[in-house]
Amino acid sequence: MAKIFAYSIRKDEAPYVEEWKKAHSDVEVEYTDALLTPENANLAKGADGVVTYQQLPYKADTIEALHEAGISKWSLRNIGIDNIDLKKAKELGFTLTNVPVYSPNAIAEHAIVQAARILRQDKRMDDKMARGDMRWAPTIGREVRDQTFGIIGTGHIGRVFMNLVEAFGAKIVAYDKFHNDEVEKKGYYVNSLDELYAQADVISLHVPSLPENIHMINDESIAKMKDDVVIMNVSRGDLIDTDALLRGLDSGKVFGAVLDTYEDEVGIFNANWDRKGVPDARLDDLIHRDNVLVTPHTAFYTTHAVREMVMQAFDNNLLMIQGKEPNTPVKL
Repeated sequence: MAKIFAYSIRKDEAPYVEEWKKAHSDVEVEYTDALLTPENANLAKGADGVVTYQQLPYKADTIEALHEAGISKWSLRNIGIDNIDLKKAKELGFTLTNVPVYSPNAIAEHAIVQAARILRQDKRMDDKMARGDMRWAPTIGREVRDQTFGIIGTGHIGRVFMNLVEAFGAKIVAYDKFHNDEVEKKGYYVNSLDELYAQADVISLHVPSLPENIHMINDESIAKMKDDVVIMNVSRGDLIDTDALLRGLDSGKVFGAVLDTYEDEVGIFNANWDRKGVPDARLDDLIHRDNVLVTPHTAFYTTHAVREMVMQAFDNNLLMIQGKEPNTPVKL
């Protein structure tokens, strides 16, 4: 009988793990709510593969500990692989899978809702209402349909976001090194990021954390943008130079920001800082601005997406154990 061991199974994931177990009675499944560490890698000893999800880095010592426990088949319940020592994983003969597409809608829906909230100055109006100030001015909103949305990255999430923006009737310009045929037919692509920056009222990032993308939003790129621009990041935190964004907000160049990711979020997001205070001054500053909406990397966090992440990861792991090609392998 095949055996899979899973780490960091949250309470919201457990029902879907049980659902998968019930559908695969010939597979033994055990799991823990603890994050994978070098110290507890031996919990997987005797298993044929592991399933994991965590924001903390998978450093060489963690990967070596898994190897020593007899594990070589490893499935992530998420898309990101930037926190893994891939060189060490390859060296030790691991095969790795991720879940690149679990629910583009979850992230795209979050993005469009937050964009509308920023444009309508909801956070400012909510604060006024809480204080009993029910005067309209100067908290006047901007309609979504009057904006030009600059969408950077036209993969699965970027295209779903594009469809939602279209439904509002807004204009779209897009940039991607790799053109999508459907987007091409619509005539949305511009030839450069500079061209997009010059036209867009709202800029939304939907690209991965690759070396060429890190801090793509910086002082220089912000200077090229329209006045009163809205900057949105529901992708990876390090796409934005936080200090540059703060300067843009302080100067008034940037009208507002939507941030579901933050470049120093590891160890801070998905933790409770109530009564302790957020242990990052820049993040705390952003959270308390009335023209910035920060969420702790929860754009993905829906029942649909969580179920898909669990099901696809376990399916991938079983396929590897059976000696078959997994659905979404990661090239090491």
